[in-house]
Amino acid sequence: MADISIPSPLLDPAGKGLGVFPAGKASDQVAGLGWNLLAEDVSLPVAVLYESRVQHNLEWMRQFLTAYQVKLAPHGKTTMSPRLFHMQLEHGAWGITLATAPQTKAAYLHGVRRVLMANQLVGKANMGIIAELLRDPDFSFCCLVDSVAGARQLGEFFAAQGEVLPVLIELGPQGGRTGVRDDPALEAVLNELARWPQSLALAGVEIYEGVLKEEDEIRAFLRRAVATLRELAQAGRLRSNAPAILTGAGSAWYDVVAEEFAGVDIGQPLDVVLRPGCYLTHDVGAYRSAAERIAQNNPVARKMASSLQPALQIWACVQSIPEAGRAIVAMGKRDAAFDAGMPVPDMHYRPGRDAGGKPGKAAPNWQITAMMDQHAFMQIAPGDDLEVGDMISFDVCHPCLTFDKWRQVLLLDDRYGVTGVAETYF
Repeated sequence: MADISIPSPLLDPAGKGLGVFPAGKASDQVAGLGWNLLAEDVSLPVAVLYESRVQHNLEWMRQFLTAYQVKLAPHGKTTMSPRLFHMQLEHGAWGITLATAPQTKAAYLHGVRRVLMANQLVGKANMGIIAELLRDPDFSFCCLVDSVAGARQLGEFFAAQGEVLPVLIELGPQGGRTGVRDDPALEAVLNELARWPQSLALAGVEIYEGVLKEEDEIRAFLRRAVATLRELAQAGRLRSNAPAILTGAGSAWYDVVAEEFAGVDIGQPLDVVLRPGCYLTHDVGAYRSAAERIAQNNPVARKMASSLQPALQIWACVQSIPEAGRAIVAMGKRDAAFDAGMPVPDMHYRPGRDAGGKPGKAAPNWQITAMMDQHAFMQIAPGDDLEVGDMISFDVCHPCLTFDKWRQVLLLDDRYGVTGVAETYF
Protein backbone atom coordinates (compact mmCIF):
# COMPACT_ATOMS: atom_id res chain seq x y z
CA MET A 1 0.00 0.00 0.00
CA ALA A 2 1.23 3.47 -0.86
CA ASP A 3 2.32 5.79 1.92
CA ILE A 4 -0.81 7.83 2.66
CA SER A 5 -0.90 10.72 5.10
CA ILE A 6 -3.58 10.01 7.71
CA PRO A 7 -5.25 13.06 9.24
CA SER A 8 -4.98 13.50 13.00
CA PRO A 9 -8.14 15.24 14.23
CA LEU A 10 -8.31 17.62 17.13
CA LEU A 11 -9.42 16.17 20.43
CA ASP A 12 -13.06 16.89 21.15
CA PRO A 13 -13.24 18.92 24.36
CA ALA A 14 -16.74 17.53 24.93
CA GLY A 15 -15.66 13.95 24.44
CA LYS A 16 -15.95 11.45 27.28
CA GLY A 17 -13.08 9.36 28.56
CA LEU A 18 -10.47 12.12 28.29
CA GLY A 19 -8.48 14.19 30.73
CA VAL A 20 -8.02 17.93 31.01
CA PHE A 21 -6.06 19.17 27.99
CA PRO A 22 -5.17 22.47 26.33
CA ALA A 23 -7.36 23.60 23.45
CA GLY A 24 -6.20 22.70 19.98
CA LYS A 25 -4.49 19.41 20.86
CA ALA A 26 -4.54 16.78 18.12
CA SER A 27 -5.08 13.12 18.88
CA ASP A 28 -1.50 12.25 17.92
CA GLN A 29 -0.30 14.58 20.71
CA VAL A 30 -1.98 12.65 23.52
CA ALA A 31 1.13 10.65 24.39
CA GLY A 32 2.90 13.89 25.24
CA LEU A 33 0.29 14.88 27.83
CA GLY A 34 1.62 12.34 30.34
CA TRP A 35 -1.77 10.94 31.31
CA ASN A 36 -1.92 7.81 33.42
CA LEU A 37 -5.14 5.97 34.11
CA LEU A 38 -4.25 5.01 37.68
CA ALA A 39 -3.25 8.57 38.51
CA GLU A 40 -6.83 9.61 37.71
CA ASP A 41 -5.67 11.78 34.83
CA VAL A 42 -8.60 10.78 32.63
CA SER A 43 -12.32 11.02 33.18
CA LEU A 44 -14.08 7.75 34.00
CA PRO A 45 -15.82 5.83 32.61
CA VAL A 46 -13.28 5.34 29.84
CA ALA A 47 -12.82 2.75 27.11
CA VAL A 48 -9.26 1.53 26.79
CA LEU A 49 -7.21 -0.78 24.62
CA TYR A 50 -4.08 -2.42 25.97
CA GLU A 51 -1.47 -2.03 23.25
CA SER A 52 0.50 -5.16 24.10
CA ARG A 53 -2.62 -7.32 23.88
CA VAL A 54 -3.67 -5.74 20.59
CA GLN A 55 -0.21 -6.42 19.17
CA HIS A 56 -0.41 -10.01 20.41
CA ASN A 57 -3.77 -10.53 18.69
CA LEU A 58 -2.56 -8.97 15.45
CA GLU A 59 0.42 -11.29 15.33
CA TRP A 60 -1.60 -14.34 16.39
CA MET A 61 -4.08 -13.93 13.54
CA ARG A 62 -1.32 -13.18 11.04
CA GLN A 63 0.41 -16.44 11.92
CA PHE A 64 -2.84 -18.42 11.89
CA LEU A 65 -3.96 -17.30 8.43
CA THR A 66 -0.44 -17.49 7.00
CA ALA A 67 -0.44 -21.18 7.92
CA TYR A 68 -3.48 -21.63 5.66
CA GLN A 69 -2.14 -19.30 2.93
CA VAL A 70 -5.35 -17.26 2.91
CA LYS A 71 -5.83 -13.49 3.05
CA LEU A 72 -7.41 -11.31 5.73
CA ALA A 73 -9.87 -8.46 5.29
CA PRO A 74 -11.00 -7.87 8.89
CA HIS A 75 -14.48 -6.50 9.37
CA GLY A 76 -14.00 -2.84 10.17
CA LYS A 77 -17.51 -2.34 11.54
CA THR A 78 -16.21 -3.87 14.77
CA THR A 79 -14.15 -0.80 15.63
CA MET A 80 -14.73 1.78 12.84
CA SER A 81 -11.32 3.11 13.84
CA PRO A 82 -8.91 4.06 11.03
CA ARG A 83 -5.97 3.89 13.41
CA LEU A 84 -6.82 0.26 14.14
CA PHE A 85 -7.49 -0.41 10.43
CA HIS A 86 -3.92 0.67 9.67
CA MET A 87 -2.53 -1.52 12.44
CA GLN A 88 -4.28 -4.44 10.76
CA LEU A 89 -3.03 -3.47 7.31
CA GLU A 90 0.51 -3.10 8.62
CA HIS A 91 0.25 -6.67 9.95
CA GLY A 92 -0.52 -8.01 6.50
CA ALA A 93 -4.26 -7.55 6.03
CA TRP A 94 -5.24 -7.66 2.33
CA GLY A 95 -7.93 -5.01 2.84
CA ILE A 96 -10.71 -3.95 5.18
CA THR A 97 -14.27 -5.29 5.17
CA LEU A 98 -17.08 -2.80 5.76
CA ALA A 99 -20.87 -2.90 5.74
CA THR A 100 -22.09 0.43 4.35
CA ALA A 101 -21.20 3.14 1.84
CA PRO A 102 -20.59 5.78 4.56
CA GLN A 103 -18.28 3.37 6.41
CA THR A 104 -16.43 2.84 3.15
CA LYS A 105 -16.02 6.58 2.61
CA ALA A 106 -14.77 7.06 6.18
CA ALA A 107 -12.14 4.38 5.61
CA TYR A 108 -11.17 5.87 2.24
CA LEU A 109 -10.77 9.36 3.72
CA HIS A 110 -8.35 7.84 6.21
CA GLY A 111 -6.17 6.10 3.65
CA VAL A 112 -7.74 2.66 3.17
CA ARG A 113 -7.58 1.75 -0.50
CA ARG A 114 -9.05 -1.76 -0.66
CA VAL A 115 -12.55 -2.40 0.71
CA LEU A 116 -14.74 -5.47 0.56
CA MET A 117 -18.28 -4.35 1.38
CA ALA A 118 -19.88 -7.51 2.74
CA ASN A 119 -23.36 -6.21 2.11
CA GLN A 120 -25.72 -5.22 -0.68
CA LEU A 121 -25.33 -1.70 -2.07
CA VAL A 122 -28.82 -0.20 -2.35
CA GLY A 123 -30.15 3.34 -2.78
CA LYS A 124 -28.92 5.98 -5.21
CA ALA A 125 -27.15 8.09 -2.60
CA ASN A 126 -25.16 5.08 -1.41
CA MET A 127 -24.35 4.11 -4.98
CA GLY A 128 -23.25 7.69 -5.62
CA ILE A 129 -20.79 7.57 -2.71
CA ILE A 130 -19.17 4.45 -4.13
CA ALA A 131 -19.18 5.76 -7.71
CA GLU A 132 -17.27 8.83 -6.53
CA LEU A 133 -14.65 6.66 -4.79
CA LEU A 134 -14.26 4.39 -7.82
CA ARG A 135 -13.01 7.36 -9.83
CA ASP A 136 -9.76 6.93 -7.90
CA PRO A 137 -7.83 4.28 -9.91
CA ASP A 138 -5.99 3.25 -6.74
CA PHE A 139 -9.22 2.33 -4.95
CA SER A 140 -10.34 -1.31 -5.08
CA PHE A 141 -13.90 -2.19 -4.06
CA CYS A 142 -16.53 -4.88 -4.39
CA CYS A 143 -19.99 -5.39 -2.90
CA LEU A 144 -22.62 -8.15 -2.85
CA VAL A 145 -25.63 -8.98 -5.01
CA ASP A 146 -28.29 -11.58 -4.29
CA SER A 147 -31.29 -10.50 -6.38
CA VAL A 148 -32.31 -9.64 -9.90
CA ALA A 149 -33.67 -6.29 -8.73
CA GLY A 150 -30.46 -5.41 -6.94
CA ALA A 151 -28.33 -6.33 -9.94
CA ARG A 152 -30.54 -4.33 -12.28
CA GLN A 153 -30.45 -1.22 -10.09
CA LEU A 154 -26.67 -1.40 -9.81
CA GLY A 155 -26.28 -2.03 -13.52
CA GLU A 156 -28.44 0.95 -14.46
CA PHE A 157 -26.79 3.34 -12.03
CA PHE A 158 -23.16 2.51 -12.77
CA ALA A 159 -23.81 2.41 -16.52
CA ALA A 160 -25.02 6.00 -16.25
CA GLN A 161 -21.90 6.88 -14.25
CA GLY A 162 -19.55 5.24 -16.71
CA GLU A 163 -18.03 3.14 -13.93
CA VAL A 164 -17.54 -0.62 -13.61
CA LEU A 165 -18.62 -2.02 -10.23
CA PRO A 166 -17.10 -5.35 -9.13
CA VAL A 167 -19.68 -7.54 -7.37
CA LEU A 168 -19.72 -10.84 -5.52
CA ILE A 169 -22.62 -13.28 -5.65
CA GLU A 170 -23.80 -13.84 -2.09
CA LEU A 171 -25.08 -17.30 -1.22
CA GLY A 172 -27.36 -17.74 1.78
CA PRO A 173 -28.88 -20.71 3.63
CA GLN A 174 -32.61 -21.22 4.07
CA GLY A 175 -33.83 -19.23 7.06
CA GLY A 176 -30.64 -17.18 7.09
CA ARG A 177 -30.00 -13.52 6.40
CA THR A 178 -29.30 -12.26 2.87
CA GLY A 179 -28.02 -14.38 0.01
CA VAL A 180 -29.23 -16.45 -2.96
CA ARG A 181 -31.04 -19.50 -1.65
CA ASP A 182 -31.14 -21.94 -4.58
CA ASP A 183 -29.87 -22.65 -8.10
CA PRO A 184 -32.82 -21.11 -10.00
CA ALA A 185 -32.42 -17.85 -8.07
CA LEU A 186 -28.67 -17.93 -8.67
CA GLU A 187 -29.13 -18.42 -12.42
CA ALA A 188 -31.60 -15.52 -12.55
CA VAL A 189 -29.13 -13.18 -10.85
CA LEU A 190 -26.30 -14.32 -13.12
CA ASN A 191 -28.43 -13.68 -16.19
CA GLU A 192 -29.20 -10.16 -14.98
CA LEU A 193 -25.51 -9.49 -14.35
CA ALA A 194 -24.79 -10.61 -17.90
CA ARG A 195 -27.06 -7.83 -19.18
CA TRP A 196 -24.65 -5.21 -17.80
CA PRO A 197 -21.16 -6.16 -19.04
CA GLN A 198 -20.09 -2.50 -19.22
CA SER A 199 -21.04 -1.63 -15.64
CA LEU A 200 -20.95 -4.82 -13.53
CA ALA A 201 -18.08 -7.30 -13.21
CA LEU A 202 -18.58 -10.60 -11.40
CA ALA A 203 -15.61 -10.94 -9.04
CA GLY A 204 -16.50 -14.12 -7.15
CA VAL A 205 -18.57 -15.63 -4.36
CA GLU A 206 -19.28 -14.50 -0.79
CA ILE A 207 -20.96 -16.23 2.16
CA TYR A 208 -21.58 -15.49 5.82
CA GLU A 209 -21.64 -18.70 7.80
CA GLY A 210 -22.36 -17.11 11.19
CA VAL A 211 -26.14 -17.49 10.79
CA LEU A 212 -25.64 -21.26 11.12
CA LYS A 213 -24.93 -22.93 14.45
CA GLU A 214 -23.81 -26.49 13.68
CA GLU A 215 -20.39 -27.27 12.25
CA ASP A 216 -21.73 -29.87 9.80
CA GLU A 217 -24.18 -27.32 8.38
CA ILE A 218 -21.44 -24.74 8.09
CA ARG A 219 -19.08 -27.08 6.26
CA ALA A 220 -21.82 -28.06 3.80
CA PHE A 221 -22.55 -24.37 3.16
CA LEU A 222 -18.87 -23.62 2.57
CA ARG A 223 -18.57 -26.51 0.12
CA ARG A 224 -21.60 -25.16 -1.74
CA ALA A 225 -19.75 -21.87 -2.13
CA VAL A 226 -16.63 -23.60 -3.48
CA ALA A 227 -18.68 -25.66 -5.95
CA THR A 228 -20.53 -22.56 -7.14
CA LEU A 229 -17.32 -20.63 -7.69
CA ARG A 230 -15.80 -23.51 -9.68
CA GLU A 231 -18.90 -23.65 -11.89
CA LEU A 232 -18.72 -19.91 -12.51
CA ALA A 233 -15.03 -20.18 -13.42
CA GLN A 234 -15.62 -23.11 -15.78
CA ALA A 235 -18.47 -21.22 -17.47
CA GLY A 236 -16.23 -18.17 -18.02
CA ARG A 237 -18.51 -15.90 -16.01
CA LEU A 238 -15.86 -14.39 -13.73
CA ARG A 239 -13.94 -11.21 -14.50
CA SER A 240 -10.58 -11.79 -16.15
CA ASN A 241 -8.69 -8.63 -15.22
CA ALA A 242 -8.12 -9.52 -11.55
CA PRO A 243 -8.05 -12.62 -9.32
CA ALA A 244 -11.41 -14.11 -8.42
CA ILE A 245 -12.49 -13.77 -4.79
CA LEU A 246 -13.85 -16.44 -2.46
CA THR A 247 -14.71 -14.95 0.91
CA GLY A 248 -16.41 -15.79 4.18
CA ALA A 249 -15.77 -16.05 7.92
CA GLY A 250 -17.07 -14.03 10.81
CA SER A 251 -15.30 -14.04 14.17
CA ALA A 252 -16.64 -17.37 15.45
CA TRP A 253 -15.96 -19.94 12.69
CA TYR A 254 -12.95 -18.57 10.79
CA ASP A 255 -11.02 -21.77 11.53
CA VAL A 256 -13.57 -23.94 9.76
CA VAL A 257 -13.71 -21.50 6.83
CA ALA A 258 -9.91 -21.59 6.57
CA GLU A 259 -9.94 -25.39 6.56
CA GLU A 260 -12.56 -25.58 3.80
CA PHE A 261 -11.33 -22.71 1.62
CA ALA A 262 -7.54 -23.18 1.86
CA GLY A 263 -6.00 -24.61 -1.28
CA VAL A 264 -9.12 -24.31 -3.44
CA ASP A 265 -8.28 -24.51 -7.14
CA ILE A 266 -10.69 -23.05 -9.70
CA GLY A 267 -8.33 -23.05 -12.65
CA GLN A 268 -7.56 -19.33 -12.51
CA PRO A 269 -6.01 -16.87 -10.02
CA LEU A 270 -7.96 -16.77 -6.76
CA ASP A 271 -7.84 -14.72 -3.56
CA VAL A 272 -9.33 -16.54 -0.59
CA VAL A 273 -10.28 -13.79 1.87
CA LEU A 274 -11.42 -14.29 5.47
CA ARG A 275 -13.13 -11.50 7.39
CA PRO A 276 -13.02 -11.93 11.20
CA GLY A 277 -13.06 -8.56 12.95
CA CYS A 278 -13.39 -9.19 16.68
CA TYR A 279 -10.06 -11.03 16.92
CA LEU A 280 -8.33 -7.66 17.31
CA THR A 281 -9.83 -6.97 20.73
CA HIS A 282 -11.41 -10.36 21.47
CA ASP A 283 -13.91 -10.62 24.38
CA VAL A 284 -14.92 -12.75 27.35
CA GLY A 285 -18.23 -13.92 25.88
CA ALA A 286 -19.09 -15.72 22.65
CA TYR A 287 -15.69 -15.11 21.06
CA ARG A 288 -13.82 -16.53 24.04
CA SER A 289 -15.99 -19.64 23.73
CA ALA A 290 -15.18 -19.78 20.01
CA ALA A 291 -11.46 -19.41 20.76
CA GLU A 292 -11.64 -22.29 23.23
CA ARG A 293 -13.30 -24.48 20.59
CA ILE A 294 -10.68 -23.47 18.02
CA ALA A 295 -7.79 -24.16 20.42
CA GLN A 296 -9.18 -27.63 21.10
CA ASN A 297 -10.14 -28.66 17.56
CA ASN A 298 -7.94 -26.80 15.08
CA PRO A 299 -4.49 -28.31 14.34
CA VAL A 300 -2.87 -24.94 13.59
CA ALA A 301 -4.22 -23.28 16.74
CA ARG A 302 -3.13 -26.24 18.86
CA LYS A 303 0.47 -25.68 17.82
CA MET A 304 0.44 -22.00 18.70
CA ALA A 305 1.81 -21.05 22.09
CA SER A 306 -1.12 -18.87 23.13
CA SER A 307 -4.59 -17.74 22.16
CA LEU A 308 -6.29 -14.39 21.59
CA GLN A 309 -6.43 -12.01 24.55
CA PRO A 310 -9.23 -9.61 25.59
CA ALA A 311 -7.76 -6.19 24.85
CA LEU A 312 -10.76 -3.85 25.29
CA GLN A 313 -11.97 -2.80 28.74
CA ILE A 314 -14.12 -0.17 30.38
CA TRP A 315 -12.76 1.40 33.54
CA ALA A 316 -15.35 2.97 35.85
CA CYS A 317 -15.70 4.26 39.42
CA VAL A 318 -17.83 2.94 42.23
CA GLN A 319 -20.17 5.84 42.91
CA SER A 320 -22.44 4.46 45.63
CA ILE A 321 -22.77 1.53 48.03
CA PRO A 322 -26.33 2.21 49.15
CA GLU A 323 -27.04 -1.11 50.87
CA ALA A 324 -25.39 -4.35 51.88
CA GLY A 325 -24.70 -6.54 48.89
CA ARG A 326 -25.03 -3.82 46.25
CA ALA A 327 -22.65 -1.32 44.68
CA ILE A 328 -23.56 1.15 41.95
CA VAL A 329 -20.88 1.69 39.31
CA ALA A 330 -20.77 4.81 37.13
CA MET A 331 -21.02 2.88 33.88
CA GLY A 332 -24.15 2.16 31.90
CA LYS A 333 -25.71 1.16 28.60
CA ARG A 334 -24.25 4.33 27.07
CA ASP A 335 -20.76 2.97 27.78
CA ALA A 336 -20.65 -0.82 27.37
CA ALA A 337 -22.38 -3.55 25.40
CA PHE A 338 -25.00 -5.57 27.23
CA ASP A 339 -26.71 -7.48 24.37
CA ALA A 340 -24.50 -10.59 24.61
CA GLY A 341 -23.76 -10.55 28.33
CA MET A 342 -23.08 -8.02 31.05
CA PRO A 343 -19.60 -6.53 31.54
CA VAL A 344 -17.41 -8.71 33.74
CA PRO A 345 -15.37 -7.19 36.60
CA ASP A 346 -11.65 -7.85 36.09
CA MET A 347 -9.35 -5.53 38.08
CA HIS A 348 -9.78 -3.36 41.19
CA TYR A 349 -7.74 -0.29 42.13
CA ARG A 350 -8.09 2.19 44.99
CA PRO A 351 -6.49 5.58 44.36
CA GLY A 352 -4.41 6.63 47.35
CA ARG A 353 -4.21 3.24 49.01
CA ASP A 354 -2.82 1.45 45.96
CA ALA A 355 -0.89 4.45 44.59
CA GLY A 356 2.37 3.36 43.00
CA GLY A 357 1.22 -0.21 42.82
CA LYS A 358 -0.78 -2.25 40.39
CA PRO A 359 -4.46 -3.08 40.32
CA GLY A 360 -5.45 -6.37 41.91
CA LYS A 361 -7.99 -8.87 40.70
CA ALA A 362 -11.60 -8.02 41.37
CA ALA A 363 -13.37 -10.28 43.85
CA PRO A 364 -14.73 -13.34 42.02
CA ASN A 365 -18.18 -12.85 43.53
CA TRP A 366 -18.63 -9.35 42.05
CA GLN A 367 -21.16 -9.45 39.25
CA ILE A 368 -23.05 -6.89 37.17
CA THR A 369 -26.73 -7.85 37.39
CA ALA A 370 -28.41 -4.95 35.59
CA MET A 371 -27.60 -1.74 33.75
CA MET A 372 -29.37 1.55 33.17
CA ASP A 373 -28.26 4.42 30.93
CA GLN A 374 -25.46 5.60 33.25
CA HIS A 375 -25.51 3.08 36.12
CA ALA A 376 -24.50 -0.53 36.61
CA PHE A 377 -25.81 -2.61 39.51
CA MET A 378 -23.01 -4.77 40.92
CA GLN A 379 -23.70 -7.59 43.34
CA ILE A 380 -21.15 -7.76 46.14
CA ALA A 381 -20.96 -9.43 49.54
CA PRO A 382 -21.26 -7.59 52.87
CA GLY A 383 -17.77 -6.80 54.11
CA ASP A 384 -16.12 -6.85 50.69
CA ASP A 385 -13.16 -4.48 50.41
CA LEU A 386 -14.87 -1.88 48.24
CA GLU A 387 -15.31 1.87 48.68
CA VAL A 388 -16.86 4.76 46.81
CA GLY A 389 -14.25 6.12 44.40
CA ASP A 390 -12.61 2.74 43.77
CA MET A 391 -11.77 2.02 40.14
CA ILE A 392 -12.85 -1.24 38.48
CA SER A 393 -12.03 -2.50 35.02
CA PHE A 394 -14.60 -4.52 33.10
CA ASP A 395 -14.14 -6.97 30.27
CA VAL A 396 -16.91 -6.82 27.68
CA CYS A 397 -18.94 -9.26 25.65
CA HIS A 398 -19.42 -8.37 21.97
CA PRO A 399 -16.89 -5.57 21.41
CA CYS A 400 -18.75 -4.17 18.36
CA LEU A 401 -21.47 -2.67 20.54
CA THR A 402 -18.98 -1.17 22.96
CA PHE A 403 -16.86 0.59 20.34
CA ASP A 404 -19.88 2.37 18.88
CA LYS A 405 -20.50 4.12 22.21
CA TRP A 406 -17.14 5.93 22.11
CA ARG A 407 -15.76 8.59 19.78
CA GLN A 408 -12.28 7.86 21.06
CA VAL A 409 -10.69 4.88 22.82
CA LEU A 410 -7.48 5.39 24.79
CA LEU A 411 -4.43 3.22 24.13
CA LEU A 412 -2.56 2.12 27.26
CA ASP A 413 0.90 0.70 27.84
CA ASP A 414 1.59 -1.96 30.46
CA ARG A 415 1.97 0.73 33.15
CA TYR A 416 -1.44 2.23 32.32
CA GLY A 417 0.14 5.24 30.67
CA VAL A 418 -1.89 6.75 27.82
CA THR A 419 0.09 6.35 24.60
CA GLY A 420 -2.51 7.45 22.06
CA VAL A 421 -6.10 7.61 20.92
CA ALA A 422 -8.01 5.41 18.47
CA GLU A 423 -10.80 7.59 17.06
CA THR A 424 -14.00 5.95 15.84
CA TYR A 425 -16.30 6.97 13.00
CA PHE A 426 -19.72 5.40 13.56
